[in-house]
Amino acid sequence: MAEMGSKGVTAGKIASNVQKKLTRAQEKVLQKLGKADETKDEQFEQCVQNFNKQLTEGTRLQKDLRTYLASVKAMHEASKKLNECLQEVYEPDWPGRDEANKIAENNDLLWLDYHQKLVDQALLTMDTYLGQFPDIKSRIAKRGRKLVDYDSARHHYESLQTAKKKDEAKIAKPVSLLEKAAPQWCQGKLQAHLVAQTNLLRNQAEEELIKAQKVFEEMNVDLQEELPSLWNSRVGFYVNTFQSIAGLEENFHKEMSKLNQNLNDVLVSLEKQHGSNTFTVKAQPSDNAPAKGNKSPSPPPDGSPAATPEIRVNHEPEPPSSATAGASLPKSPSQSSLPAVVVETFSATVNGTVEGGSGAGRLDLPPGFMFKVQAQHDYVATDTDELQLKAGDVVLVIPFQNPEEQDEGWLMGVKESDWNQHKELEKCRGVFPENFTERVQ
Repeated sequence: MAEMGSKGVTAGKIASNVQKKLTRAQEKVLQKLGKADETKDEQFEQCVQNFNKQLTEGTRLQKDLRTYLASVKAMHEASKKLNECLQEVYEPDWPGRDEANKIAENNDLLWLDYHQKLVDQALLTMDTYLGQFPDIKSRIAKRGRKLVDYDSARHHYESLQTAKKKDEAKIAKPVSLLEKAAPQWCQGKLQAHLVAQTNLLRNQAEEELIKAQKVFEEMNVDLQEELPSLWNSRVGFYVNTFQSIAGLEENFHKEMSKLNQNLNDVLVSLEKQHGSNTFTVKAQPSDNAPAKGNKSPSPPPDGSPAATPEIRVNHEPEPPSSATAGASLPKSPSQSSLPAVVVETFSATVNGTVEGGSGAGRLDLPPGFMFKVQAQHDYVATDTDELQLKAGDVVLVIPFQNPEEQDEGWLMGVKESDWNQHKELEKCRGVFPENFTERVQ
């Protein structure tokens, strides 16, 4: 029995909601046709316009802040790789190696701290600020529905009031067949019944009007207080947000400047210790040279024992003698005493035959191709003229058709996979942020 009662209540509630929707729809149609007046509140409508403007601004600020944080993270990764490169090339016997490593560690920690503080003091605050808008937006919409209910109840009550005189005249002068056929002694009872029925309908309409008005006014009063307060709060929020970002960025650059100065001092010290000294650079064996334990290379033609060639490097070359100062000319690479492999490489570079060049004239590359880059991070396109990148994607960089349209930090290109498949620039090309990629060719 309880279950049936529960189902009955649910069915009744559904029927009531359907009836409300139909009544509201009918009321809106009458209002649009000008057959029913609509309650207007210009002050509240201005508050709603301000609310929508504030929501749009806050949403944009949140989006741009997330983009800024993504850029900070990308810069952190780039800085980390740069420091890793320095650690790899910094030879163990060079002075200041430990200091350089420590600076790299502090650099990494400083980036992490900066990113985390931006999240805590700016992004989370931004999310909290925007978190209050969905509820208020829902209440504004609900207020609009309750206003339609109030107007509908008011019009219904007014229509009964307008028909009151007609009903009374109709009761005073019976015209219905039932009333004419009734005996004289019954007509008084019929009149009393009609009066009571009319009064009952009017009383019900009045109760519905009072109830609808109360529900609407409660919601309206709350929103009339909250919306102006929310609108005024935006100033303090914007000030606090941008002050936090500016303060964090200022402190970050101040600390980063100290680390950079320390690294500069280490490198200056290294330069001073090696700059005035002659040191030996031993030639590295090529990939084709035999490894240790294999067959030894053939001795030189003069019969002297094979030896590892050495190149003597002097940062302060001795001045030429007076006998040859004016007459000597620089030798070409083929005439110099450089190793044959160096001469061959130089000649190949001059003649443009070195492998791995840009290949701008090759038919399998887009017109104007300049170089290749590879995406180091995912990039989500925010406009139709941008490329959507995944980490690892190779992009063929080409020039802008109109150089004035190129923004700083952006490149024009086409993904290599798209070019190989379509060979059509108009469909495939787009712009992308340079700092999300790394040049590979």
